[in-house]
Amino acid sequence: MREFLKRVDDVRWELSMSAMSGMKVPGMIYGDNYILENLEKENALQQIANVACLPGISGYSFAMPDVHWGYGFPIGGVAAFDLEEGIISPGGVGYDISCGVRLMTSSMGEDEVRAQLEPLTAALFANVPCGVGSRGKIRLSERDMDKVLQCGASWAVGKGRGTENDLQHIEENGVLRGANPDAVSPKARERGRDQLGTLGSGNHFLEVQVVEKIFDGDAARSFGLYEGQVAIMIHCGSRGLGHQVCDDHIRLMNSAMKKYGISVPDRQLCCVPIRSEEGKNYLEAMWSAANFALANREVIGSMVRDVFTRVFPSHELHLLYDVSHNMAHIEEFPYGEGRKSFCVHRKGATRALPPGHSNLSGPFQKTGQPVIIPGSMGTASYILLGTSIAEEQCFSSTCHGAGRLMSRHAARKNIRGEEIKREMKSRGICVMADSYRTLCEEIPQAYKDVDSVVDVVSRAGISSKVARMKPIAVIKG
Repeated sequence: MREFLKRVDDVRWELSMSAMSGMKVPGMIYGDNYILENLEKENALQQIANVACLPGISGYSFAMPDVHWGYGFPIGGVAAFDLEEGIISPGGVGYDISCGVRLMTSSMGEDEVRAQLEPLTAALFANVPCGVGSRGKIRLSERDMDKVLQCGASWAVGKGRGTENDLQHIEENGVLRGANPDAVSPKARERGRDQLGTLGSGNHFLEVQVVEKIFDGDAARSFGLYEGQVAIMIHCGSRGLGHQVCDDHIRLMNSAMKKYGISVPDRQLCCVPIRSEEGKNYLEAMWSAANFALANREVIGSMVRDVFTRVFPSHELHLLYDVSHNMAHIEEFPYGEGRKSFCVHRKGATRALPPGHSNLSGPFQKTGQPVIIPGSMGTASYILLGTSIAEEQCFSSTCHGAGRLMSRHAARKNIRGEEIKREMKSRGICVMADSYRTLCEEIPQAYKDVDSVVDVVSRAGISSKVARMKPIAVIKG
């Protein structure tokens, strides 16, 4: 499909509607030559074109620079749909609903934490359950499950597992208001019943990081960030509950498409009209799963605070921000002479709201929304800011991480888990994992260069750099 790509500028490429019969909008890829070379290798361009064929899509089928092949939608894909004519697709959100990232800051410097780094890492590993099928210390009753699905992070705060101030520092103030626990199947509930407060496996992690470089002094001061400061990053989602919600509705929508006269170029893009009964049920179940994920990260954040208090009694951790990167939101944007609401799918892409946006709480009205970009294991992570350009051009969206280059199977062939652990230690990074297999799958070589990815979105103006962090301890499932 390369012949159908037209370079718009140094970091934007348009995929012509001539690339594939049925495309309703062009594709828009954010990337430089490095990103484009890797994009072609796994044929993600085909998925970008496939998404452009879906009913009611508006603007473009977007691909962020961390884009790679995914289920239905590419990971790194963004698409906005008209509420009357458009669709909702589980493949546009993904199996790990509301997989996201939170960053907690400390008042400690690197030297102070390094003096206790190994016992700190061991305590975090012992207290935050991780790994495939990991089970937590909380087993939810049916009533508590309803509350978690309805109330999100505020349920955790009400149980003493977080603070009221945290809620102002979480996307949507910690709760998706359209959630309906009754839309979540008994099987999904059962899968999530004892997984609250667990990290999971795969690319999920908990990292102790150090702020290595400040790019925007004003924003950094507003966030309380400074060079040499220690912070904690948590990356996880809705666990088995969210996976089951996705699976349930993929099956339902595959059956329902014929009723609505919808045909798609790939069955993984199964979808229904947003206004349909099936569409309403999926949104309510998906937002419920998102609340589970928000509660999960809040509980894990509380566990991390407990560990830090034991190791460093005179210090506290403060939540900077918590944002998901697998979600569909109903959002309003400038359109023509006024504004219009769309259903925005972000699958491996992060919301990037500009200063003054009505969805932002007080602390972020002036700066814009913090965007948290995790790197691959052992590499840098970033704090960015949402911009008005992102609102105008790509439905307030930006990248979500480095983006895979290599399948997990291929990554396991490259190195042994013991070797990656030794290599990390030689670089001053303490690593603990539930499985050496996960370490092999998450080697840095399996991902794009996060610095290049962030450079693209920065040059495009769809988010701006605030700070770069380096890891000094990594906990994996």
